[in-house]
Amino acid sequence: MDFPKIFLVALFLISFPVFANAESRFSTNASGPLAVPVKLDFQIEIPKVLFLRIGTGADYATNANVDLITFNVNAANVGDGSVVAATAASGDLGVGSVTAKVLGNNGIITFDSTTQGALQNGSGSSISHNQIVAAATALTSTEVLQHPALVDGGTTSIALIPASGRLINRDARWTFSYLNQNVVAPGTYGGINTNNGRVTYTASMP
Repeated sequence: MDFPKIFLVALFLISFPVFANAESRFSTNASGPLAVPVKLDFQIEIPKVLFLRIGTGADYATNANVDLITFNVNAANVGDGSVVAATAASGDLGVGSVTAKVLGNNGIITFDSTTQGALQNGSGSSISHNQIVAAATALTSTEVLQHPALVDGGTTSIALIPASGRLINRDARWTFSYLNQNVVAPGTYGGINTNNGRVTYTASMP
């Protein structure tokens, strides 16, 4: 027995790709109608996806930009309770407004906001994150994406529940304001990833 040849034939058969056989039928008749049913199967595979956008970015893409929302308080209004709007250049939609969007396709999404603590000015004074509020208004989706409230040094969570099935696709225009309810020391509180100025939003899906 020629074992090398047998081995080569076996290796060829193993490595040869296996193709599914297409169905076919043939029918013939001297007279009368003919019908030949054949079948074709389809399969579509969809991965789990989860997308979160807050501020500047493109839908369904990764973008490293972090927007800065800035409030400038007039000297005559410090701590008088008059609500302060953000500066014109703040946020991708301007005047403290940002695009907020969550999309997922596998059921309930837990949506969090987390801070490291009250905003600091580097000189021992602080402003609580509860002085910053967000008004959520409609953007494009039928259901408005609500904002999880900000707390100092903690996390606030809300549950996003699908209206039907497992798909969640919600967005909103979030417009931030400073409540200005307390007289505080002068200085710049928070900033670009400094003095507890950064808020981290997280979307989680099973």
